[in-house]
Amino acid sequence: QVQFVESGGGLVQPGGSLRLSCVASGTIISIYTMAWYRQAPGKQRELVARIISSGRTNYVDSGEGRFAISRDNAKNMVYLQMNSLRPEETAVYYCNAMNSGGGVLFNPWGQGTQVTVSS
Repeated sequence: QVQFVESGGGLVQPGGSLRLSCVASGTIISIYTMAWYRQAPGKQRELVARIISSGRTNYVDSGEGRFAISRDNAKNMVYLQMNSLRPEETAVYYCNAMNSGGGVLFNPWGQGTQVTVSS
């Protein structure tokens, strides 16, 4: 069974930074497009960033210039560096692999990691 374990969240003041980590087991992520998602209370889960196998990256518009997704295939891990965080980015953050149609590949989701941006 494929599992993702996310970590690195926490409470940070507006303008602060966090680095999220995701380790995968049960599969080798090197062949996949990997992505970070977030779900805020009362809202749908949304795509935040993705990195394809070649290393090319894409971000949600609000994250451009502030977020950086990276991967370490040797460690089967994906990271999300988030800078200049905003209160509206408070959410549970998850990682998963994406299929060619833009959907997620694996269920169930991991437990996620809580990011709270507040003064």
